[in-house]
Amino acid sequence: MTADNNSKGIILIMIAMSLFAMQDSLIKFIFEQSALYEIFFGRYLVAAILLFCYIKFRGQKVTLKTHYPVLTIVRVILHFFAFSFFFISLTYMQLATANALFFSCPFFVSIFAKFFLKEFIGIRRWSAIAFGFMGVLIVLNPNFSEFEFRNLLPVLSALLYAASMTITKYTSDKDDVNTQLYYFYLIALIFCGVIYVFMGSGQFNSVNFDPTTQFIFREWFSNFDYTWKFILFFGIAASIAFVCIFSAYIVASPSVVSLFEYSLIIMSMIPGYFLFNEIPSLRTFIGVICIISAGVYIYFRERVRDQYIASETPARR
Repeated sequence: MTADNNSKGIILIMIAMSLFAMQDSLIKFIFEQSALYEIFFGRYLVAAILLFCYIKFRGQKVTLKTHYPVLTIVRVILHFFAFSFFFISLTYMQLATANALFFSCPFFVSIFAKFFLKEFIGIRRWSAIAFGFMGVLIVLNPNFSEFEFRNLLPVLSALLYAASMTITKYTSDKDDVNTQLYYFYLIALIFCGVIYVFMGSGQFNSVNFDPTTQFIFREWFSNFDYTWKFILFFGIAASIAFVCIFSAYIVASPSVVSLFEYSLIIMSMIPGYFLFNEIPSLRTFIGVICIISAGVYIYFRERVRDQYIASETPARR
């Protein structure tokens, strides 16, 4: 792998993280005039259309048969609620804080890999996981007499997302990427349709609710002239970002480019400061350093383990 390819991969990752930071900041910017699941519906619809066009352009085929129908549905539901909780947290939490807490995801992935994928986790990785969760506690700064449990939403989001990724890993032996994406968007759009039937008219909303609760229950399309351009951007940005991430891991070394995903925490501080006057505290910075350090260590331990397994495999044959 050449340094030039690694540079390209880093640039692609930085583009993706920039788009995610822009998306998060815009959701925080418009949430008082939009509905959460209206955004979800538009985002998924735009992304699904772009994916379909991309597959047709590349001449690729999609196998409509899934070998794991139940797990596929569970995976989509977990992913759906993971980002429901994350987007909700953006309405009352600093952008950098929400993203920092979401990066507890690698710790949950390691735990799920231990119990569901039967991967071995040694004392060093367990120590790194504990150190990472200590960083989460530092960011949360829990004062249990006055602690707001809604601040745990990004961590719950990370937990559900890690569970969905574990299922993705488990089902990838028989269902390829296109099949998984096809069912992801299909089920997510159906789920949005069900939500629209039950609460899309704003029947559960109230003027007495706080802005976050109104964001969840607000009537869909009540301010569509204002929100449609943002929703269109969310769908396009998410699609481009994921293409950039996949491309980065293809053209460059994963051990190099993956570390730059943590740049999202820093990038989210920029719109947070200029749009919302958010300045993370020293405690938040310390917690972020702990989370990033633990995540980086876990990744390198995984890389060493994979290299060891690869080197031992020929001998076992």
